[in-house]
Amino acid sequence: MIGHYSAKTAPILTIKSGDVVDIETVSGNPASLVRMGLAAKDLPPALVAIDRDVKDRGPGGHILTGPIAVEGAEPGDTLEVHIVKVTLPLPWAYNSFRPTSGFLPEDFPRSASKLIPLDLARNIARFGPGIEIPLRPFFGSMGVAPPPDAGRFNSAPPWLHAGNLDNKELVAGTTLYIPIHVKGALFQVGDGHAGQGNGEVDITAMETALNGSFRLVVRKDLHLKWPRAETPTHFIVMGMNEELVDATKQAVREMIAFLVTEKGLSPDDAYMLTSVAADFSITQLVDGKKGVHGMIRKSLFVATQPVPPALATPALPKK
Repeated sequence: MIGHYSAKTAPILTIKSGDVVDIETVSGNPASLVRMGLAAKDLPPALVAIDRDVKDRGPGGHILTGPIAVEGAEPGDTLEVHIVKVTLPLPWAYNSFRPTSGFLPEDFPRSASKLIPLDLARNIARFGPGIEIPLRPFFGSMGVAPPPDAGRFNSAPPWLHAGNLDNKELVAGTTLYIPIHVKGALFQVGDGHAGQGNGEVDITAMETALNGSFRLVVRKDLHLKWPRAETPTHFIVMGMNEELVDATKQAVREMIAFLVTEKGLSPDDAYMLTSVAADFSITQLVDGKKGVHGMIRKSLFVATQPVPPALATPALPKK
């Protein structure tokens, strides 16, 4: 699948809720990679075959593996995506930008690209002389089919279906929760990254092929409007909108809603806790809809303890 999420795409595989599925993904354009200096013999055969044979494309540019249907998934349910394992099968990644893309097209009215060697043994990328970047691989795009009336939804902007979140926190060991809009959910994944900075400001990360293992679970008891996630240490909410301020407001409202519905706080306390304990970061700035994610530590929510005497309501004097 190239460039879109759609409710009308037939699944290539159907699994049961709770099954683990192993998925291979590729990224890039063979001709562009060769121009960057990659030997033709080192091109992934799957990438060459996709570039040659897949004619049904667009409107976006991501190569996505799927869709995968999950038995029992219905609109209104939530797909719980456990990212069990993420592996780098190739010793290279690339970064590139174009005059029509990126956050600063007025400053960079040209195209540029760079092949980045990966030292898989040391778990670093060799960006340039004296510059080594720790590898932190994750899938930029993980999503389900959007609502049917969205049609062939561009793979670039994230939305209700998740899709191109470009959230670097979603590494192996984390879980993504996506609201389901069609029967079977129709999960797709791609846009492999060896690493990325928050913002992804030139429009690409360290783009590369990735392999992953995912446990897909249908949640009948969880009903979401927008994607959420969690790491071993944090809960994550997300906002996405063409305007950065509106994306941030959405993320803040999602954090408040999470604290009210999942942690039992009043709206006022949730707003205050969000202000004093949650951190909001720019996820990405370049995918049509800006992304903002908010994180709050799980360790804040301890077992109920007696109120310290200094904070307890004083007893009224006896008459």
